[in-house]
Amino acid sequence: MKENKYDDDVFFEKYSHMLRSERGLAGAGEWPALEKLLPDFAGKRVLDLGCGYGWHCMYAVRHGASRVLGIDLSEKMLETARRKNSDSRIEYRRAAMEDLDFPAGSFDIVFSSLAFHYVKDFCGLLENIGRFLTPGGDFVFSVEHPVFTAYGSQDWYYDEKGEILHFPVDHYFEEGERQAVFLGEPVTKYHRTLTTYLNGLLQGGFELLGVVEPEPPEDMLDIPGMRDELRRPMMLLVKARKRFYNP
Repeated sequence: MKENKYDDDVFFEKYSHMLRSERGLAGAGEWPALEKLLPDFAGKRVLDLGCGYGWHCMYAVRHGASRVLGIDLSEKMLETARRKNSDSRIEYRRAAMEDLDFPAGSFDIVFSSLAFHYVKDFCGLLENIGRFLTPGGDFVFSVEHPVFTAYGSQDWYYDEKGEILHFPVDHYFEEGERQAVFLGEPVTKYHRTLTTYLNGLLQGGFELLGVVEPEPPEDMLDIPGMRDELRRPMMLLVKARKRFYNP
């Protein structure tokens, strides 16, 4: 199995107290921008890669999806999803997204929220997603922004008083593994450039429909630390569609 930090008891306990864990989509700063990118779910077959608590799976069925398959490597995540976001049209399955294999055209929509930066071989995964999708199918995902993942520490530089100076960006073009700290715990993530994300789609049979670097919404700016998120991009949101044919 791939690295599975979310089944670590200490890490999962910390994660469970995040705003997005407690409030669902309303607690995710990027949600207002991400929702605008989502396609029409009515009657669609949906694959959610790295489904976590299943918030997006439930959103899809509430907006008419015929069936949703939520994939996650963490059994703790899936247990929570089944408890909080259960529906007869949703199936939750434990698997590494890189190891999935479905017949061509099995899904009309593939979605992923903040999971691809845990994947070592993004281009290989992208090739599979292109096969899973029906021609004309939609692909929407969010990842940590390459500016955020480049240096590795994912933390600010501070002065001697503990005040933020700036955010470090270094070794940007050196793609690959980074040892990050998330919720005070060491986590392995993978950095790749904006070019790799976007050209990977264009060369993989997709057309780009939208690219967003979301800012925190006004009604969340009073949350401690949220206003600092205006100083550098933390996330990248992308909407693409599988071409009906490759030129």
